[in-house]
Amino acid sequence: MKRIILPGLVAVFLVACEQSPEQQAQSQSLPPLHEIENVQQKKQSFTDFITPLIEASNNKILQQRSEVEAIAATLAKSSSLSNKQKQTLSQLTELYRVDPSLDEQSQIQHLLVKVDLIPPALVLAQAANESAWGTSRFAREGNNLFGQWCYKKGCGLVPLNRNDGANHEVRKFDSVYESVSVYMNNLNSHPAYKGFQQQRNLARSSGELNAMELATQLSSYSERGEAYVEELQQMMRVNQNIWPTRTPIIAG
Repeated sequence: MKRIILPGLVAVFLVACEQSPEQQAQSQSLPPLHEIENVQQKKQSFTDFITPLIEASNNKILQQRSEVEAIAATLAKSSSLSNKQKQTLSQLTELYRVDPSLDEQSQIQHLLVKVDLIPPALVLAQAANESAWGTSRFAREGNNLFGQWCYKKGCGLVPLNRNDGANHEVRKFDSVYESVSVYMNNLNSHPAYKGFQQQRNLARSSGELNAMELATQLSSYSERGEAYVEELQQMMRVNQNIWPTRTPIIAG
């Protein structure tokens, strides 16, 4: 029997093998979840699609945390950083909204609170809540799972029920992964979620993060406030068979 090789398929396979997990995540398109009628099947399909994107984003965050820890170790041994380390520190302080006028040691202390993973169950709950399990108009047309806004005309999709005089749009993303990544950076950097960042930092010593407990710090995410927090917690309780709410973490 002759062995048939299809050049096009080989090329696709080789490209996929050469891609990093982040690049692979960026190439994933939202499946037609609105076409799935069975509720449990829709939930499972949504979870199966989003989970690798969460993992890729969390891995990127943990790589950044490792860079911060390496810089902290250098400062513990020496009073000066290399030019490359200074550049990395500058980039991370900007990304995570840390005051650049602080001394290097203080910048690192702030970064170690902010640069950390987010429990997948919490990300899944917010994504499902904000996007109606990936079926909303903003999810399907703009890859936006978390309701992120933008304020430049044409930056996104105009809500059909937007109030007169309002100028916000619901941001459009090039990929679902970008939406996940931007959302996670928002939780890790915005002053409104300082309580979330601090509680997570305190939880590090226990060796795990509890998504149910961390959700209590997200009342600022929605105008619904505490009712929104209760919605997230209820979603996690109902779906705990597919969303483990406790995430192991290496203390440090």
